[in-house]
Amino acid sequence: MLLTITCTPPEGAAWPATDLGFLLHKNPDRVQAFEQSYGVAHVLYPEANAARCTAALVLEIDPIRLVRGRSRGTPDFSLGQYVNDRPYAASSLLSVALGAVFRTALHGRCDQRPELVRTALPLRIELPAVPCKGGPEAAERVFAPLGWSVAAIPLPLDPAFPEWGDSHYVRIELTGIVALTDALSHLYVLLPVLDGAKHYWVAADEVDKLIRAGSGWLAEHPERAWIARRYLARRHSLVRTALARLAEIDDTDPEQLDAVEDTGDEFDTEQPNSGDIAAASATTDDSAVAATVDAKVVVTERISIETDGHTPSLAVQRRAAVLTALRAAGARRVLDLGCGEGALLRELLADTTFSEIVGVDVSMRSLNIAKRRLRLERIPQQSAQRLTLRQGALTYTDARLRGYDAAVLMEVIEHVDAPRLGALEQSVFGSAAPGSVIVTTPNAEYNSLYEGLAADKFRHSDHRFEWTRAEFTAWAHGVANRYGYHARFAPIGPEHPDAGSSSQLAVFTKATAETADGAAKGAA
Repeated sequence: MLLTITCTPPEGAAWPATDLGFLLHKNPDRVQAFEQSYGVAHVLYPEANAARCTAALVLEIDPIRLVRGRSRGTPDFSLGQYVNDRPYAASSLLSVALGAVFRTALHGRCDQRPELVRTALPLRIELPAVPCKGGPEAAERVFAPLGWSVAAIPLPLDPAFPEWGDSHYVRIELTGIVALTDALSHLYVLLPVLDGAKHYWVAADEVDKLIRAGSGWLAEHPERAWIARRYLARRHSLVRTALARLAEIDDTDPEQLDAVEDTGDEFDTEQPNSGDIAAASATTDDSAVAATVDAKVVVTERISIETDGHTPSLAVQRRAAVLTALRAAGARRVLDLGCGEGALLRELLADTTFSEIVGVDVSMRSLNIAKRRLRLERIPQQSAQRLTLRQGALTYTDARLRGYDAAVLMEVIEHVDAPRLGALEQSVFGSAAPGSVIVTTPNAEYNSLYEGLAADKFRHSDHRFEWTRAEFTAWAHGVANRYGYHARFAPIGPEHPDAGSSSQLAVFTKATAETADGAAKGAA
């Protein structure tokens, strides 16, 4: 099993091609061997000079070691376990070896040449034999959207008998100007996808692995549904979870995901329809009330979100806006009310500024999913102790939620029946009464800009209403007046000159004598 990566810097480049060795953390002057559970991976450089450098990963598979531990009584014991294409064709075995041998490069770290880590390099990648039942078209459709020029050449069943036709193996050559860390992540994910099989059991943690490895490109890939199905061995529950996370849907509607089941081994010829995740990726969840209020809403502040050069999804922008507001409020002890499956909790845990985090949700299933996703049993105990998960309905008061610096209601209020909103207000603003409350909700005026979203439909099937900017502002000011808070507003996501932003945010701050006087003067 062979993989080669060749780098040829453009004429006049300030760095030699041999810097590929620094990026891969493998010295071109040495041949290195790395023991794997199923064989040995060798790294060597067939050529290494200033103008051209090629690194080769050669994987020697031991068929005996690959099936060691399986007894004759197991269902998959057969001669096929010993005589197969695994030693020769690029598959999940090569993907695992690539992740182990080039781990540091895959994660984008290089102390010696940090300026080259994210630099797009002229690369050529060659794979002599890749199992690809979808044929050359499948290789083209998964690699080309990532910026590669793809040459996928089908290999004949037997060159001596051309009438037998082609096999389902292809020789793949990829050329492009791509950062090495991105190139490795493309291979790591897509090699087992083209093969359509894995040599190990696909468990729930494979979803996290897919999301991490595909960070920065998979969520925007036109074939992400097919990629997820194949990578996760068509385990429908895992595929649903992965697509929901890729689409940044906080509360996935099962009906939206039922359309993504695999129909067979061949490459799917049809794209997901509008009922699939594609339309939802821009929306997340939120909705509108029927009445319209013809009023101008003044945005009192704008929350800036730093990006790495590409536009993040709406859900990512929303979480960033919430975190920015929490930090601006100086919050350390935070309630995530309606935490769902833990998307915001993950980012709160990653920031040690927040010393105590409590996630509350009415769904025990969502809390269990959050616990699994956050891997509380695997992270350092000191970090895990900062988080508490509690089941509870937000329309009922809970004395345990009192005394916190801030509370977050992120895409929550629109899931509450309008007659029950008063109970939620009393529970959060009256009983818990944190120093700050941050609320986000969809802007109904923006719905008309979403293709395929009917005028009388909400963004999510569980929404009880979706508000215009004027309606949200009126509600927020009413709550602030009733419970002694001051409210200010900010847009989240793309903005339209007439419809405003896709989501809207309000920051409630407990009114002091000074802010109360200011509010009174403003009213006068």
